[in-house]
Amino acid sequence: MSEPVLSTRDLKRSFTQGDVTIEVLRGVDLAIQPGEIVALLGPSGSGKSTLLQAVGLLEGGFQGSIRIAGREASDLEESGRTDLRRDALGFVYQFHHLLPDFTALENVVLPQLIHGAEPDAARQRATELLTTLRLGARLDHRPAKLSGGEQQRVAVARALANRPPMVLADEPTGNLDEATADVVFAEFLNLVRGEGSAALVATHNERLAARMDRVVRLHEGRLA
Repeated sequence: MSEPVLSTRDLKRSFTQGDVTIEVLRGVDLAIQPGEIVALLGPSGSGKSTLLQAVGLLEGGFQGSIRIAGREASDLEESGRTDLRRDALGFVYQFHHLLPDFTALENVVLPQLIHGAEPDAARQRATELLTTLRLGARLDHRPAKLSGGEQQRVAVARALANRPPMVLADEPTGNLDEATADVVFAEFLNLVRGEGSAALVATHNERLAARMDRVVRLHEGRLA
């Protein structure tokens, strides 16, 4: 078996409020293989977002090992973690966080330019992704002119623009109505699988989780 694209060992995170220490993650062991799409289930407050923040290298204060694309993140300085996050990870959030003054196409082109892509190649890649997501006629629309489902499709395309080996998604259709969520989530899964990326998707929706390759549940700070 190949090396996991994402693995954690004994991952811990606690917060202190006054004299009280709250242990959110109590030793999480997780391994995701290349191309595998894993659902992360757990009730509100179980630590799903905290776990995604940890493996997304978005904040410090964690103990344990986080290994991404063959690199041990705990060994890296902040600049190294930034480079690893840029090169190996794509993110989809519950809210799309698109840049409001840029078109759908520009929102997907920009992260590629930051990554060092040539402008023409970046535009071609963005056009292909958005067309796959049925937004070929909406490339020049700014986010305010797009529906909620269309905005989230742009966010999905942006997350995959640099061909990351690992995609992290936190309730990626949580702000959409059920019918739109079903369609957008199906397109998300198809695109991730078509690109060959792995994904860890936090959700509370058992029905959506059942459409992924594997389900893990966060319970009392550990994966069950």
